[in-house]
Amino acid sequence: MTAPLPYKRLLIKLSGEALMGDRGYGIDMAVADRLAREIAEAVNAGATVGLVIGGGNIFRGLAASAQGMDRVHADHMGMLATVMNALAMQGSLESAGLDARVMSAIPMPTVCEPYVRDIAMKHLARRRVVLFAAGTGNPFFTTDTAGALRAAEMGADVILKGTSVDGIYSADPKKDKAAVRYDRLSYTEVLARDLKVMDAAAIALARDNGIPVIVFSIRTLGSLPAVVRGQGTFTIVSP
Repeated sequence: MTAPLPYKRLLIKLSGEALMGDRGYGIDMAVADRLAREIAEAVNAGATVGLVIGGGNIFRGLAASAQGMDRVHADHMGMLATVMNALAMQGSLESAGLDARVMSAIPMPTVCEPYVRDIAMKHLARRRVVLFAAGTGNPFFTTDTAGALRAAEMGADVILKGTSVDGIYSADPKKDKAAVRYDRLSYTEVLARDLKVMDAAAIALARDNGIPVIVFSIRTLGSLPAVVRGQGTFTIVSP
């Protein structure tokens, strides 16, 4: 008999860089297909899934702003990049046998559905994967904050934050060999230590809504279905 999942309703937050593999830019569809198969494994195990993907593999609004572009225009371009990633991931999810819907906070009805919470909840009730695109629809907010917001709106049991390392460290483990990995942290500790695994607004939203955040390596094959079952290596942020 299969053990019940510790969390049933998931908000998975991936960076845009997770889709580019080793290419350094754009979308590696082999990587997208691998991620889709792992999400399908979670859905087939009984999970309900919402997904937020960043756009940094295509365009970084904050970086463009730092180079002189108007921040609002730059952030809007970044939001459009997240829609491109969501559409690519939708194709991979459908190839993996799942029913998926892209819902954008910026209305573009010829491309995808506008985000309406009640409709999103109906999609989730029908076991569809919902890809929340275009962030919050507002400049100056990251896709981490969008992920925490959508998690609260959909009544998620947990936010799964896929990164390039297997949890939260005291420093960047790629640069500091003395960095210490944490198994568990409180929201307050993450904010006080400025650990930057998610921005402060996202952590505060998760804290205020009692949603734990699990940080794991999305680059490790099979890590997502393992974490969904409460296995593998990760850091959990909770009260």
